[in-house]
Amino acid sequence: MDRADKAVLRLAIGLGAAVLIAYGFALQAPFVVCAVAVLLLCKPGPPIPFLKGAVMGVVIAALLAAGVLMVPILENYATTGVLLTGALLYAVLFAGARSAGPLTIFLVIALTAIPVAGVADQALGLAFASAFGVGLATGALVSGFSHALFPDPPAASVAAAPVAVSPEAASWSALQATLVVMPVLVLALTNPASYMPALIKTVTLGQQAGSTNAQSAGRELVGSTLMGALMATVVWFGLSLRPNLWMLTLWIVAAALWAGAKLFGVRPTSFPPSFWSNALITMFILLGPAIEDAAVGKDVYKASATRVALFVAVALYAWATVWVLERWRASRSRALVFKRT
Repeated sequence: MDRADKAVLRLAIGLGAAVLIAYGFALQAPFVVCAVAVLLLCKPGPPIPFLKGAVMGVVIAALLAAGVLMVPILENYATTGVLLTGALLYAVLFAGARSAGPLTIFLVIALTAIPVAGVADQALGLAFASAFGVGLATGALVSGFSHALFPDPPAASVAAAPVAVSPEAASWSALQATLVVMPVLVLALTNPASYMPALIKTVTLGQQAGSTNAQSAGRELVGSTLMGALMATVVWFGLSLRPNLWMLTLWIVAAALWAGAKLFGVRPTSFPPSFWSNALITMFILLGPAIEDAAVGKDVYKASATRVALFVAVALYAWATVWVLERWRASRSRALVFKRT
């Protein structure tokens, strides 16, 4: 069994264990816990030790909880709050593009999703913050467990030198991501309960948009969204055959095996690994609220169709943003060349 096969099995077993923990113990926002676990299980290299993961979870939860401090500004000075959020978001994304820091995604969430949840209910904002922290600790636990079952052979690892990103490229990447996230943030502030899943999805789209170009953005942004929706639909119909925790776990494991084989190159595809990891995250963002809707007696199919349509619309907007900005950048470059000549 080679490394890629083991990576697929680790992803499937780790996600199955994450689902059992998140839904079995009725954790707050269990789909967030599972989505964070995807990030850790797709990470190359050795797993994060559980103790380190737990400490990081506490730190991340505290960092995200600080996002609640933006709530009074957004409630009382909406325009100032939105402009301040946009400026801080750009600064965080610029620093993240320059350093490739793993905390970037959590800082973006602290500036966007947590304040929006806090506008609806401050306790909800803190609940989401704790869910991300618990998700990090859970991800470290299931990642260590799956690595223990399918360890990679010891090998001399050479640390890859970080890729230097110029200030201009980092600025451009941060601008693209900020312009993708901010309109959905403003929309979510008008109705946090309805648009919170869309905002979380947009944060992941913003990360993708900042590292892609117009030529590949359609397949990356729209394609991964549609693939995640398809996977969520298959899991939901499988779960409807016998709605219980074990059935949910088995279908998630099956979806992880199918997507993981493509993510780790066991079955080569034309899509990059980020496409499949984002599809898995989208699956959880769609599936989690659907399970919650079913538990309270809401119309699951109508609500899910609305979310999918909104996710696709957001992905199309992200694609259009990348396309327009690239055309604008190209026209500026041509103008500068013309002036110099």
